[in-house]
Amino acid sequence: MASPTTQGLERTIVEFCRFARENGLPTGVKESLDALRAAEAVGIAEREKLKFALRAVICSSKADWDFFKEIFEAFWNEPQGSSRLAQRTGKRAKSSAESDFAQENAGAPLVGQNNSALTEGEGKAVVGATAHERLKKTDFSQLTQTDLAELERISLRLLQQMSLRLSRRIKNIATHGRVDLRRTIRRGISRGGDLIDLSFRRRKLQQLKLVILLDVSGSMNPYSIFFVRFAYALQKYFKRVDTFLFSTQLTEITSSLRARQLRDALESLAEHAAGWSGGTKIGDSLRDLNIHHGRRLFSRDTVFMVLSDGWDTGDPEMLAAELGAIKRRVRKLIWLNPLLGMADYQPITRGMSAALPFIDVFAPAHNLESLLDLEMHLKRA
Repeated sequence: MASPTTQGLERTIVEFCRFARENGLPTGVKESLDALRAAEAVGIAEREKLKFALRAVICSSKADWDFFKEIFEAFWNEPQGSSRLAQRTGKRAKSSAESDFAQENAGAPLVGQNNSALTEGEGKAVVGATAHERLKKTDFSQLTQTDLAELERISLRLLQQMSLRLSRRIKNIATHGRVDLRRTIRRGISRGGDLIDLSFRRRKLQQLKLVILLDVSGSMNPYSIFFVRFAYALQKYFKRVDTFLFSTQLTEITSSLRARQLRDALESLAEHAAGWSGGTKIGDSLRDLNIHHGRRLFSRDTVFMVLSDGWDTGDPEMLAAELGAIKRRVRKLIWLNPLLGMADYQPITRGMSAALPFIDVFAPAHNLESLLDLEMHLKRA
């Protein structure tokens, strides 16, 4: 039977894995169990050893590796070091009921343990997680200057992690086709001619092409900069992303968003005369996109994404005609509208009404949480 100290350590590691998962690290069943074994092997006396051990079993990419330190320090409260971890472990060992619960539920993050189990004085983890959740749910138009900088920091990280997961998922997909006799026989030679394993012809899967159209008109001012960050995060991990801005005219910004740093991308965008904060002519912009870029961009492996509130000063019949032409050529048409985050919103403006019949996914885009939901829609595509 595990000692109370061991039980308390298990409970703490379980909580850490759950906290890491809630803040963007891919900490599932396997990683949680590996983390428990690693913590038992190195102990808690030297915090650096514990950090490197957990990082080794949890992180599977450079992005995860770089972000792990922040998660680790937030959970264990850096100023108080390893003694803080010992305190957390000791508190749980005092209650036999809690100890039994810890032993029986070493996989607690798999069934959803409540954060309220952590007391308010146990560090900054609860406060940090609560603040992040609040910011993720706050409408972009309601952010204060104090919150803006923090949301910008976590939004880029979470959007990049979402994009990385999507790109990995596409790379890992494989489908069985017909048996490849030549390859099967060749593999069987090394086994004395026995055809033990069959090789299959596989259809080469093409990664989805993303075409993004961002509304930067006056009514979209509170949202435009976050949409640009959103497109930048997607472009960092997808090789086939083409991005355009529009208000009264269409401007391609694909090359600007390929900058290594977001700051460089934003500086490059400042040089574009894209009609920022101007009027909106969605139909005219779609027509320009079809005429000048349609042949290059649109195919059955294209997901076309519009981020706009649908307010339009142009001809709604032109909007419908051009959007219909795009719809016939692409795999999926997604329209993200920040106004959908309002409880009483109805898509009854001329532009939005004209567009609705051609939209496959009509979803909100008023806060970070709604932008992250795009992962679900792209997986289905």
